[in-house]
Amino acid sequence: MNLAQGVQGSNPVLNISIFGAFVVVTLVIVFRASRNTKTASDYYAAGRAFSGPQNGIAIAGDYLSAASFLGIAGAIAVYGYDGFLYSIGFLVAWLVALLLVAELLRNTGKFTMGDVLAFRMKQRPVRAAAATSTLAVSFFYLLAQMAGAGILVSLLLGISSTAGQAVVIAVVGLVMIIYVLVGGMKGTTWVQIIKAALLITGAFAMTVWVLARYGFNLSELLGSAAQRAGDAVLNPGTRYGVSETSKIDFLSLGIALVLGTAGLPHVLMRFYTVPTAKDARKSVVWAIGLIGLFYLFTLVLGYGAGAIVGKDAINKAPGKENSAAPLLAQALGGPILLGFIAAVAFATILAVVAGLTITASASFAHDVYANVIKKGKVSDSNAEVRVARITAVVIGAVAIVGGILAKDQNVAFLVALAFAVAASANLPTILYSLFWKRFNTSGALWSIYGGLGVTIVLIIFSPAVSGLPNSMIKGVDFHWFPLQNPGLVSIPLSFFLGWLGTVLSKEHNEEKYAEMEVRSLTGLGAEKATPH
Repeated sequence: MNLAQGVQGSNPVLNISIFGAFVVVTLVIVFRASRNTKTASDYYAAGRAFSGPQNGIAIAGDYLSAASFLGIAGAIAVYGYDGFLYSIGFLVAWLVALLLVAELLRNTGKFTMGDVLAFRMKQRPVRAAAATSTLAVSFFYLLAQMAGAGILVSLLLGISSTAGQAVVIAVVGLVMIIYVLVGGMKGTTWVQIIKAALLITGAFAMTVWVLARYGFNLSELLGSAAQRAGDAVLNPGTRYGVSETSKIDFLSLGIALVLGTAGLPHVLMRFYTVPTAKDARKSVVWAIGLIGLFYLFTLVLGYGAGAIVGKDAINKAPGKENSAAPLLAQALGGPILLGFIAAVAFATILAVVAGLTITASASFAHDVYANVIKKGKVSDSNAEVRVARITAVVIGAVAIVGGILAKDQNVAFLVALAFAVAASANLPTILYSLFWKRFNTSGALWSIYGGLGVTIVLIIFSPAVSGLPNSMIKGVDFHWFPLQNPGLVSIPLSFFLGWLGTVLSKEHNEEKYAEMEVRSLTGLGAEKATPH
């Protein structure tokens, strides 16, 4: 293996061994969990058997992706204050989920977002639209994670050849498919709980280690980072204050992050794994606590990397900002700590892609196959689960091919696109469905398809795809939309389209809305946990 491309001092054999041990342990747990997976409720919602705290830890495991761990720590190391603004956006987003969505969604739905949106609408068109949106968000998120696996491989295992990176992306994809096929939601949830525990423990250990170097004095640490990189890292404006456009761009990104989380299908689906709405609320509180704690750790890790490793060394490393946390681990604890952090980063990708895959496959099987194609007349739930498993294999294969093709591309815009689509297509439709009596099928279709179409068009013609040195397509410039993230335009436009589609249509089911309101607020008639 060529170590010139990797982190100097890295031990690829050690890294692969630790990662292999994680995979073996989690596969054993997945196989044990799968013994009780018999019905559709078991496969999609883990029999609604997880407690609030357990689901909260799993949500944290699902949400803290490689972008959170490597990306935010790196952004803080290089840009200081502006890098930490990402963390704030990601964390504040959970208040929207807690206050507006979690409890009502758990009471109203069964397995997917489509259940809520189609509750008082025409079933087939709305479920098809919900499935389209879910698959779009999941695909872009999956692509970013799989491409991130390719970057991590070259960085941490020293595999610089294209074929080598493709093999590792394929291995990540295959393991993920096994998790989903065998364990369903129950196996996937346990993988996410273990990964969250590993990630938070690793970040905590590194945080204590960094602070110990500075006598547990945060001011000393910040002063050392400023001494090495200049006082600018302690002030706002290093990344988003360069021009008026960059300030508006940050506002747009912030809106997409804050509103996008409450519309992410793989996050919404987690609310169905608990027995009651109270547990759904409790799980979000746990998730907020753990995610907030982790982001405080990234503040220390980011400034620690800036002070100990240095901005220049980070920018020269393969993966640039993404290499800050691994380089810091290596500077603190040598190859062993680096090996552990490498394994945690891989575990992070595995857990997130497994969650995304089961969400996308459940949406296709439950919304499209069972309710659109079969018109709700599926003879037995095993047929639906069988379709979900086949879909999981197809999605896994597409993710592997997409990850291999996108491994050298700028993947940041893929994550931004996933959040922007979720905030534009999903959130307005969810909020209108839950809170607006007059909302109807036409409004739902206008806001989902309109939000999805507008977001994708604006992203394609934005600087994220062409026109800048770090754009996805180099050497061409066909952008006319000035912002890298379309949230500022696409989210209000989607709310407007939902309103316009509703008022232009006379359809209105007042009885169904009354039923939905009572059910969402009281839990009367909500899906119950399945006894074993």
